[in-house]
Formats: sequence, C-alpha cells, structure tokens
Amino acid sequence: MVLDNGRVTTLAAPSVGIVLAAGAGTRYGMPKALARMPDGTPWLELVCVALWEGGCDEVIVVLGARAEEAARVVPDGARSVVATAWQSGLSASTRAGLDAAGDADAQAAIVVPVDVPGMPSAVVTRVRASIGGADALARAVYDGSPGHPVLLGRHHWRPLGRRLAGDSGARRYLEAEGAQLIECGDLWDGHDVDTR
Repeated sequence: MVLDNGRVTTLAAPSVGIVLAAGAGTRYGMPKALARMPDGTPWLELVCVALWEGGCDEVIVVLGARAEEAARVVPDGARSVVATAWQSGLSASTRAGLDAAGDADAQAAIVVPVDVPGMPSAVVTRVRASIGGADALARAVYDGSPGHPVLLGRHHWRPLGRRLAGDSGARRYLEAEGAQLIECGDLWDGHDVDTR
C-alpha cells in the first residue's frame, strides 16, 4: 500500500472506479449527481473518495441530466464523461462508463451508483480483493441481498455492453455469468438513497 497525494493506493491489480450519476433522479426530485449531505458534502465526493481509498487507481464519473451543473461537483482528480443517451436508462450510463474506462490501464472496473453516499471504502477494498485478473466478476451482497459495488473484469466490458438495454444494469449478466458474491453485511447495510 502506498500514499499518493493523501490517497491510499494498494498494489493489487489496477482497477478503475466508475460512478453512475447520469439519471434525472425522478423519485428523488432532482439529479442525484447534485445531491448533498446535510453538512453540504456532495454525494459525488463521498463516493469518489470511497473508491480512491478502497484502492481504485482512477475514478470516472458518468453524468447526464444537468451535466454541466453536475460537472462542477465532480471532485478534483476524477474524470467526468457524459452519457449522451442517458435518458434511455441505466444501460447508457453503464456503457458510457465502460467505454471511457477502455483507455485506462485497469484489469477491472468497480461500478457504483452515486446514491450510495454511505458506502465505506472497506467495502470497495473487500470487493477489489476478488480481482483475479481480467476475467473476474463479482458483486457485494448484504446479508445475501445483491448490492454495490459491482466488479467487472476487463474481459467482460464489451460482452456486457452488448447485452445492456433500457433501464437495466448488469444484474442479469452477473447472474448468468456466475459472479462471485462477496458478503459485506458486516461492513455496511448496503442501502441506496431513493428519496429525500
């Protein structure tokens, strides 16, 4: 483990974190990319920091709704991309993130939605530990219930991208391909935030 500008970086297989933050947040009442904690800290910042402290070498934030405004919230050091077809659903955001990760020197992508501001870095660290190469496929579970983050080995990026459609994420692909389930219920409750 090494410190780089105050961030902890592990010497395991390189990985890129992808934050999905493109949606309009209809149930929440605004794009979650703009959401903040009661103390004013942006959710985007908290999730990016958890990915960095969990060992991701790079973090990509996928924006969509009110992208220009949301881009101002993306923390320094993270790279933002815009999913131009974000209105078609989660599939467009996931595909945009994986496409952007294509030029990263990473064996795996650690994918999380922006609405998990409470996710501790320890969860990311534990899921990252399952990287066994570019064929790795895993997801965090909480008392057996599927949650985030999801780990996608590089060899899965294109096949998954071809199967994604509409507002569906990677869940069916993970189930079909037998993703490893990493129990993290001792670290966090795994809850995302849907409403204010």
